[in-house]
Amino acid sequence: MHKVPRISGKELIKVLARLGYDVDHQTGSHIILRHNKEPHRRLTVPNHKELDRGTLRAIIRQAGLTREEFLNLLR
Repeated sequence: MHKVPRISGKELIKVLARLGYDVDHQTGSHIILRHNKEPHRRLTVPNHKELDRGTLRAIIRQAGLTREEFLNLLR
């Protein structure tokens, strides 16, 4: 099992944009993304320089991805 890398909130948003997530709005330092197709999942991404690994894993899981799928998207 591969470890998830340390990335910023902005980098994560770029990866999720490839999957069809668009920025809906921002509240403080948290950016709310919304999927453009059904079921219109919403994800909250902290706009931090470096995301905690647990937070990143939770967002990956909420997006319906496995770690391997996510790592392939980073390439």
